[in-house]
Amino acid sequence: MGIQLTNVVNAIVYAGIGIVIFGLAFLIIDKFTPYNLWKEIVQEHNTALAILLGAMSLGLCVIIAAAVH
Repeated sequence: MGIQLTNVVNAIVYAGIGIVIFGLAFLIIDKFTPYNLWKEIVQEHNTALAILLGAMSLGLCVIIAAAVH
């Protein structure tokens, strides 16, 4: 009853697919906003934008996980 290699490979592949999809979605969101998200959060210390982006990221990750699974 050990861990099967196919299960580990499947988990790694699906995690990679999910990370790539999330990265592409983040880039698309960044392109559609009128300002640079990273600059606003890190340099300008925009806490409200960071919270909004974090919540949006969690929601997007749940959708991606459900779709990939």
